[in-house]
Amino acid sequence: VQLQASGGGLVQAGGSLRLSCAASGRTFSSYAAGWFHQAPEKEREFVATITRSATSTYYADSGKGRFTISRDNAKNAVYLQMNSLKPEDTAAYYCAAGGNWGSNEAAYTYWGQGTLVTVSS
Repeated sequence: VQLQASGGGLVQAGGSLRLSCAASGRTFSSYAAGWFHQAPEKEREFVATITRSATSTYYADSGKGRFTISRDNAKNAVYLQMNSLKPEDTAAYYCAAGGNWGSNEAAYTYWGQGTLVTVSS
């Protein structure tokens, strides 16, 4: 599976962005999907995850109530809607896919390149 993330950019605090991740290759619907982010000089951290059929989602505490993960298996895509953005959300955001869902990076086999989100105060 090849993953291509897009949708990052510069936004003011309180604004919104929608990240997209397009998948190609093997059947995307066979995989759970997730989003992670990595701020400068910090470790990569879990943001959100969604099961194969989108029946369940799970979020890091930092994004609960502000972020929404979704997917469209017909379009081989997963999305991250981010609202009420804060400067501390500034990071490179990575999409991932794997056989197991969860907050652990080890659950994901395939990774896209990062898309940069910058939130100004």
